[in-house]
Amino acid sequence: MGIPVVELGKRTGKIDVADCMGCGRCVTECPTGSLAFRDVGSRGIGVLFLLVLTASSAFAGMDPKAEGVGLYGDLWRPEPVHEYWDPGAYHRPETERVEGRFSGPECLECHQGLTPGIVNDWKASRHAAPSSGAAPVTCDACHGNDHQALTFPTPATCGTCHLQQHGAFLAERRYGFPSHALAMERAVDAKHFVDTSPRRKPPPACNAIRWPPSAIPATPGTVSTPPEARRPEACLTCHSGPPHPDDEAYFASAHGRRYRAEGKDWDWSKPLRKGNYTVPTCAYCHMQEGRHQVADKALWKFGLKEINPFTAENKIKRKRWIALCSECHDAAQAETWLKELNHERTRAWSVLEDAERVLRGLRSDDLLSPRPGERPPYPVDWWEKHWPRARIGFYEGQASAFYNVSAIERDYFEMWYFDNLLAYKGAAHGAPDMVTEGHRKLHDSLARLREQEKDLRALDLLERKSGKKYDPTPLWKHGPYTDRDAEGN
Repeated sequence: MGIPVVELGKRTGKIDVADCMGCGRCVTECPTGSLAFRDVGSRGIGVLFLLVLTASSAFAGMDPKAEGVGLYGDLWRPEPVHEYWDPGAYHRPETERVEGRFSGPECLECHQGLTPGIVNDWKASRHAAPSSGAAPVTCDACHGNDHQALTFPTPATCGTCHLQQHGAFLAERRYGFPSHALAMERAVDAKHFVDTSPRRKPPPACNAIRWPPSAIPATPGTVSTPPEARRPEACLTCHSGPPHPDDEAYFASAHGRRYRAEGKDWDWSKPLRKGNYTVPTCAYCHMQEGRHQVADKALWKFGLKEINPFTAENKIKRKRWIALCSECHDAAQAETWLKELNHERTRAWSVLEDAERVLRGLRSDDLLSPRPGERPPYPVDWWEKHWPRARIGFYEGQASAFYNVSAIERDYFEMWYFDNLLAYKGAAHGAPDMVTEGHRKLHDSLARLREQEKDLRALDLLERKSGKKYDPTPLWKHGPYTDRDAEGN
């Protein structure tokens, strides 16, 4: 084959399907502003395939009629980006654009023109030149070679070669949530995930921020190289801002400040081992020596719930932390820091428990306003339609009860989820100013809750004296959001 369509395009300014010679090798440099082809005569295997010149989303991507997954999958519909977050459930291969089976080198030849950034990422990766001297791992190894059935890789795809790393990743499930391995499952099984009518789609931002996708690499882009993954920026795309200000905590610490000052000059090709780096990054501590097990040292479960730090399991985790910190610091100093973290958590939970006592007292006296029975229940909560109840505290499921609640309950939720975790992340990462700020906010929030308690009790006293009860039901059971939600469910 030659390239007559290019010359035709130069003369006529137009190329259409009838001009296609079947080579199927598009390039981005088009002399006509439409499209051009280049020669693939070296193939010599006589395989022709069809290229539809005008790409259509109808032939690729997620099925527009796809349903949700998880416990409440029949109540929500996925956004197109779910194809990337959960390809095992939502990816649908491209069809009717390019037909044929292609080797890795053939993929690279075409995509060097179509998507050069992806190809350049691959060329810079270890897959292109394995250090062991093995053959390169090309596109077809992860995506398949049938252009009509290409797949998005999942962790299981990685596990076909990286058995140890994939096994460690899956083993994180035994520690429960929060967990990267349980991220998507936890998201779609949460009641607040489907707190919309079936005609509307759940906001995807929470997934993008709080629940890592199951398929795309840890860092933004196509290829996550070891030097990229060793830098803190690899984690901070997700781990930043409330309720997990790891970004702010790390860069406020001595470790983060020194990284910012010197990190650009470090040799990031070195493995995460003692003596290779001046200060640790996220991966140095949480993926020690390249282990894909992030939760094996997690003592305080993200700071979300009160735990006993002296259980047999937590004593083992404590020893792991001391051994790690001792690579740079004195072991006694590391042990002191962990004791200080325990003390900080005890202080924080003392304030949170005071706040919970306030809310439980109001619930016992039936003074929450609006009361649980006066609020629209979650669409999926048939039980609460018959037995409405305010959820107070971690073990009652308050994490799924922060939309249709009273003002004082919402304030406590933010106190627990934002102020508390600000203090915890600062304490865990060596950012003392953040600890101070977090505890200041905790005490300020508790003071506001007590003022609200006084107001609610004063209102109750006035109502009993007057013999009249204020009914806020019309305000809560009607309105643009509530009416639309009720209609859709």
